[in-house]
Amino acid sequence: MNTSDFPQDGYDPDDLLHLSAKRILVTGGAGFLGSHLCAALLAQGHEVLCVDNFFTGRRSNLRPLLSNPRFEILRHDVTFPLYVEVDEIYNLACPASPFHYQHDPVQTTKTSVHGAINMLGLAKRLNAKILQASTSEVYGDPTVHPQTEDYWGNVNPIGFRSCYDEGKRCAETLFFDYYRQHNLPIKVARIFNTYGPNMHPDDGRVVSNFIMQALAGKPITIYGDGSQTRSFCFVSDLIDGLIRLMGSSEDVTGPINLGNPVELRIRELAETVIRMTGSSSELVFEPLPQDDPIQRQPDITRAGQLLGWAPQVPLEQGLETTISYFRKIIAATQGAAEIG
Repeated sequence: MNTSDFPQDGYDPDDLLHLSAKRILVTGGAGFLGSHLCAALLAQGHEVLCVDNFFTGRRSNLRPLLSNPRFEILRHDVTFPLYVEVDEIYNLACPASPFHYQHDPVQTTKTSVHGAINMLGLAKRLNAKILQASTSEVYGDPTVHPQTEDYWGNVNPIGFRSCYDEGKRCAETLFFDYYRQHNLPIKVARIFNTYGPNMHPDDGRVVSNFIMQALAGKPITIYGDGSQTRSFCFVSDLIDGLIRLMGSSEDVTGPINLGNPVELRIRELAETVIRMTGSSSELVFEPLPQDDPIQRQPDITRAGQLLGWAPQVPLEQGLETTISYFRKIIAATQGAAEIG
């Protein structure tokens, strides 16, 4: 069979390249991770339906994708049912930074729990494979280090962070109950600290905070004494992990840790950002927020064995790209202010 076998009026021979393409729903698709995931799936030739209520997601993150005819945006809140036809679902909808998810904690819990119920219901109706973007926060302030997937966690159920931590834990419960009760094909990824372009400059996350403060020459705020640790994964590595997990065999359900296993003290991160930006910023120390984890490091043995996945981007390489992104954001904002 060749293209001459088809009528030519209105036919695009390139369509042959996409006969195996899927129609994929990405909830939270205008957010930091979601926008990168949408771009990666489009690059693979799939059709992508991005669903977002734009509470934390931004249309500017999607601007490079708008001209792609296989990309569609739908404004929708996942706490309400959604009726669409898709082959796969990535459920990323939920504010992910403490600043945003503590702004409306009840809505945060509803997004995690009701959103999971609605997306699982949609997947059940369609018999579609569905991936849940869970979080390292299900481990709470861990007593096991590094964190393996069989660790149940140490979470305060009534603290300021509980809306997110417990909401995500409940979502995982729902996913595995649908898997056991309805034989639904599921994937659960536990995402550790991720950074890169398209982060919101005011989201309160440590990487964006440090870079924005350093570029402005303001004091860099460290909560606690800076000895607490995190592990930072560049966004392209994380997206690769999500896509590999979705493409894995049905017996691979997760949960699977996705993150960079290189552990770093928060103070070291601040000093690295100051050096790389050439900033004169000084460090200032504030009290550690309630239930803020002291240590956070993923054991990614399972991801390596089942997905053949491991992060590839070194921290300073990723930071260089991220700093460049925030420089452009600042320049654009200043330019708009001058015009105004």
